[in-house]
Amino acid sequence: MNKFDSKKYSVFANFLNKLAQDLTNFYFSKLNKPFKVSNKLKGKGYDPVTTSDKAFEKFIRSKIKKKFPNHQIIGEEFGQNKVSSEFTWVIDPIDGTRSFVIGNPTWSNLISLNHKGYPVLGLANFPVLKKYYINYSDKIAYVVENGKRRKIKVNKKGTFSDVKVSAAFHGSLTLNEQKKIPKIIKLMQFPCSDALSYSHLAEGRLDIVIQCSNKIWDIHPLIPIVKAAGGHLNTWDNKDAIKGGNILVSSNKSLHNKFLKLLKPVS
Repeated sequence: MNKFDSKKYSVFANFLNKLAQDLTNFYFSKLNKPFKVSNKLKGKGYDPVTTSDKAFEKFIRSKIKKKFPNHQIIGEEFGQNKVSSEFTWVIDPIDGTRSFVIGNPTWSNLISLNHKGYPVLGLANFPVLKKYYINYSDKIAYVVENGKRRKIKVNKKGTFSDVKVSAAFHGSLTLNEQKKIPKIIKLMQFPCSDALSYSHLAEGRLDIVIQCSNKIWDIHPLIPIVKAAGGHLNTWDNKDAIKGGNILVSSNKSLHNKFLKLLKPVS
């Protein structure tokens, strides 16, 4: 990874901090109303997108272009504007669209700033919950709730005997594959709520999060938050999570290694 100038953290973090507040205000002033839903897969499965997804992404893009007009942007709904820049913003306008569709408040706006291809700052904003998670450096992350900021850290003392596991396979593992990881299945005792589960791990509420089929916009914004909070994050086959895929996040190295072994039959 090319070295990111730590002096620049505050500029971008302040922008994301303000953007989180703007996004929540935008939701309650413009988008907290009926919306239209369509299926991206058109009969070959179900991958919903709403008019709100598109409105959020347009709003986020407009804020970035106004503040950083020369930066590249990659968004789930409107693709990539190819420009020559060492900075790229990666956007998931609504992470957890299924939750959004049914009125579950756990959906979020996810945004990362990548420097030379690697996520260095992340934002996970939860408008309905009125809180957001953000990192201010590679070692400092916060949750901001009801206007109050609190530094977050993972639960380094978590052990296998009392591990709190949140997992979801999103239809990516067959029943036969799931039979190969019986210990994982047995340990899946806590709800999995998209980016909120990763965020809860970052603040010490969970010890393990396991998810399938993450796209780059699902995981890039969460990588710097989790790492700044002290967490460990890789694919199931112990590779860098930057390309997405099946993701394991752990609160400490001991648990991480243990769960990599448990996932090996399906990795």
